[in-house]
Amino acid sequence: MEELSVTSKIIKSVYFSQDDGRLRICFKNGEERLFAGVPSSEVYAMTVAPSPGHYYLDRIRTRFRRLAA
Repeated sequence: MEELSVTSKIIKSVYFSQDDGRLRICFKNGEERLFAGVPSSEVYAMTVAPSPGHYYLDRIRTRFRRLAA
């Protein structure tokens, strides 16, 4: 997994694997979430969004399958 740069009030770090579309999001409160089947275009859009946290809530959390982190 590759770490991607993100500036967010709620997200500490983002890791993405283009090989299998797995996205790991580490939050500033210590929680981690792992998602499968996320396209690189969605990950890129989240990292450059004005609010990556809102993008995650609106576009990632409800659309992609969450795996046990």
